Amino acid sequence: MNIPLQRIGFYAALSFAFISPAIIYAQAAQPTLEDARKFLDSANADLLKLGVAAAHAEWTAETNITGDTEATTARLNEEATARTLAITAESHRFDHLQLPHEMRRQIMLLQVNAPAAPKDPKLLAEETQLAAQLTGMYGKGKFCPTPDNCVGIDAISNIMAHSRDPEELTKLWVGWHAVGAPMRDKYARFMDLQNIGARELGYHDTGELWRAGYDMTPAEFSTEVERAWKQLEPLYRELHIYVRRRLIEKYGKAAERPDGLIPAQLLGNMWAQEWGNIYDIVAPTDPKLSQFKPVDLESALKKQIAEKDPAAAPTFASGVDLSSDKGHAASLAAGKAMVHYGEDFFKSLGFPPLPATFWERSQFVHPRDREVVCHASAWDVDNVDDLRVKMCIEVNADYFTTVHHELGHNFYQRAYNKQPYLFRNGANDGFHEAIGDSIALSITPTYLKTLGLTDSEPPAEADIPLQLRTALDKVAFLPFALALDKWRWQVFSGQIKPADYNKAWWQLRAQYQGVAPPVDRTEADFDAGAKNHIPTNVPYVRYFLARIYQFQFYKAMCDASGYKGALNRCSFYGSKAAGEKLAHMLEAGQSQPWQQTLKEMTGTDHLDAQPMLDYFAPLYAWLKDQNRNASH
Repeated sequence: MNIPLQRIGFYAALSFAFISPAIIYAQAAQPTLEDARKFLDSANADLLKLGVAAAHAEWTAETNITGDTEATTARLNEEATARTLAITAESHRFDHLQLPHEMRRQIMLLQVNAPAAPKDPKLLAEETQLAAQLTGMYGKGKFCPTPDNCVGIDAISNIMAHSRDPEELTKLWVGWHAVGAPMRDKYARFMDLQNIGARELGYHDTGELWRAGYDMTPAEFSTEVERAWKQLEPLYRELHIYVRRRLIEKYGKAAERPDGLIPAQLLGNMWAQEWGNIYDIVAPTDPKLSQFKPVDLESALKKQIAEKDPAAAPTFASGVDLSSDKGHAASLAAGKAMVHYGEDFFKSLGFPPLPATFWERSQFVHPRDREVVCHASAWDVDNVDDLRVKMCIEVNADYFTTVHHELGHNFYQRAYNKQPYLFRNGANDGFHEAIGDSIALSITPTYLKTLGLTDSEPPAEADIPLQLRTALDKVAFLPFALALDKWRWQVFSGQIKPADYNKAWWQLRAQYQGVAPPVDRTEADFDAGAKNHIPTNVPYVRYFLARIYQFQFYKAMCDASGYKGALNRCSFYGSKAAGEKLAHMLEAGQSQPWQQTLKEMTGTDHLDAQPMLDYFAPLYAWLKDQNRNASH
């Protein structure tokens, strides 16, 4: 986990005793270049220590959720935030000093990534306590169909992926979304406190502060995001029309609404953010296409893992108690086997293997003895090579992709670890999310055949079913990501008041996604809180950016590998040339504007949806034809 300065105040660290004399200043004289150099040396060293301590504390809090770990994390966060704000305030001494580009960029990044936290010690303490409490509330969230049967979000998600009973899906959806309601008042206060901090840093609100971190003004960034969405919206609308019609054919009145929206619980995912789990419902019916089925990756993985590692085999056997010593050991072996697939892809590109400590310190499966946050994440605990993942892995197609995604973070983190601390981050946060996903686009039939997970490659006419399956995740996700942070930006700005949280949430979901809740909702609910990134306060537009960047990166690596065919069939697995191109981009970190890094990688200096549109061009034409014929 690479912790941006914007978030460091919520992740732990050091005591006030660590404040160095160099930061305490009362100098009236004009600062010099040497003063700035000493300041940056001190700031980089201090923030590195803050970041390491922060990561250790947050790792403990998320892998062992208790009142004690929450309280400890909150206290350390309070001290760390004050420390970071002091360094940020000191940096303004050099605002009008002529500095070399590298030094000026470090100061700029320090300022735009400052934590949105009040300077007042009492308010700061309150904010950090709320941050820890909200994270813990989500992590401990359960739905209890009966008093003695409580399930967490991973188990619920697995049921929703496979159930085709609309009543069961509605019950699960309502049950999980109830975890948000107790957060509502705490969340509203948390937003207020962050805004106090943002205004003290010179911003109108925290949303504006977040949007300032993209080497452009907040307004320019908002315009850039909207421009990209307008490029892709026609493709999404055709997909929505097609999927809605097929759901109505399957579920009848349970899926049909007069307003044209899709009931959210029917899309195979708790948040209706990705729809790939319902491919079986919406698959093409044309016999020429329906004969081509996506690889049954789950079955293939289970078979291969069990053959390669007998210790993992009991995980897949019926009647095995996975909470027993044998069952837990088998689950752990299977989880590690899944991660090895992702590591092997990066190794094939020329990257060195993950350090031994990665395999010793990561959380691959849910521990038997404590509550944890299962939401998958990648960690860079010491900002050098203490790389880890935190997941509760199950052997299925979704986690196969997730593994490639999370390791993208880890290999990025290690690639830029020679940079000054202030540059040890992605070119922007969307880059960080896109790296593993651009690798995952190479999970093609060609790649799966190379791994022995399928025996054959389908012919060109199979592209429509494969593209549809991919679009159900990649394209369907775009408006969800945009709506989530649009909602949060409007909460930060005051456009959305606490009294209208839920109403506004569903208005934006309807506007961008065209989805609706399965039952009537009121302001007694807080449905945004049922999505991890809201209570844990993680900016989300990065995932929207990543969905677009990944196709830009993917095309660039396919080109570097010498591939000449249809873009959606490219796999650059094993290409050292593609690996060299990727490594060059990763090593730059945040040392230069992302536009420059992007141009060096792709030849384009802006967020560009065209590679994504090119990838899905055959599907887009097919969807329009399907929808046109269905309307006649």
